[in-house]
Amino acid sequence: QVQLVESGGGLVQAGGSLRLSCAASGRILGSYSMGWFRQAPGKEREFVAAVKWSGNWISYKDSLKGRFTISRDNAKSTVYLQMNALKLEDTAVYYCAVAKGSGICKLVYQYRYWGPGTQVTVSS
Repeated sequence: QVQLVESGGGLVQAGGSLRLSCAASGRILGSYSMGWFRQAPGKEREFVAAVKWSGNWISYKDSLKGRFTISRDNAKSTVYLQMNALKLEDTAVYYCAVAKGSGICKLVYQYRYWGPGTQVTVSS
């Protein structure tokens, strides 16, 4: 069974930065993509960023480009999300996930395994 554990969330002032980490344990076969999603209260879970196994193809939610950076360390089975210039609207629970395949996946149903989430709260 695969388990994902996110860390690095917390309370930060607007304009600040946070780095989220997601460590995967268990046996994951194949060259899977990984992604980050977020869900604010009363809203649908939305795509944030995804990275392919090789790390050379990355995709972001358009409105987050330039502020968020996704990366992965396959040797550590870990994916990261660097978040800079945080805004109030970035407040949400952030989830990492392992995709069912190797392509860039932006939809919830395209992911097989999910972490429990980590809260990010941006204050004014």
